[in-house]
Amino acid sequence: MRSVKTFLAAGAVSLLSSAAFAADLGVAPAPYYAPPPAQDFGGWYLRGDIGMTNSFTKLHDNLYDTLPAGTSLQQLGQGFSGGTLWGIGAGYQFNSWLRADITGEYRSRVSFSGSDYSIYPNGGGALSDVYSGGYTSWVGLVNVYADLGTWWCLTPFIGAGIGGAHIQTSGLQDSGFTSYGAQSSYFASGASTTNFAWAAHAGVAYKVTNNFTVELAYRYLDMGTAVHGQGIFYDGTPTGVSTFQFRDITSQDLKIGVRWTCCDLPPPPPPIIRKG
Repeated sequence: MRSVKTFLAAGAVSLLSSAAFAADLGVAPAPYYAPPPAQDFGGWYLRGDIGMTNSFTKLHDNLYDTLPAGTSLQQLGQGFSGGTLWGIGAGYQFNSWLRADITGEYRSRVSFSGSDYSIYPNGGGALSDVYSGGYTSWVGLVNVYADLGTWWCLTPFIGAGIGGAHIQTSGLQDSGFTSYGAQSSYFASGASTTNFAWAAHAGVAYKVTNNFTVELAYRYLDMGTAVHGQGIFYDGTPTGVSTFQFRDITSQDLKIGVRWTCCDLPPPPPPIIRKG
């Protein structure tokens, strides 16, 4: 038992003498690095978008509601040409799955064309109409997105947005032809209106670098109803404010966007804590 105590005492003396010798030589003990602080995943970003638009609507005229009883009316081939959009915005990434942004965009003019065919009762004959017009618009939205996980740098996402749409119609031309060979023409001037707008988003994002992301996205956009201004017949007779409307304009948009995380700073280096 005495030999064990003697051995432990000798070991302790040896360790103390080694530490003292190292201190005499100026040899510092190995540094200890504290674990890095937890990083905030969030960050501000700027974004830009370009895309293609494909609008849908139904031409509405109050005169359709006052046709004689028994009139057969068919609306044929109505629709818009495609257009383009350019948008900018700013947003914030709250965490790995939630972000939000505010966007504004200009949507180029799209042309409207369509026709209808009416058959009147009691031998009243038939009337066909051919329409042409169009509109431009500005749209502003507040959007929220859910990122659904990342695989091979690809992050699918869904989202929704609400805001407003300012729509400016161009003049609408209505050319009519009767079964008796008579012709008539009507013109309505353009007008502007601002409506509530909402959108649904879906797409996939690719993180090129830590601060730069590219998106490919689909968006369904509802912009409300567009109106027209003063109307006039081909003979110069004014008719007051036109009853022609583009009811419930919707658009299916395909967009390419970029996001630049502009304001993130790298985390500070971990502090060095020296022992002894």
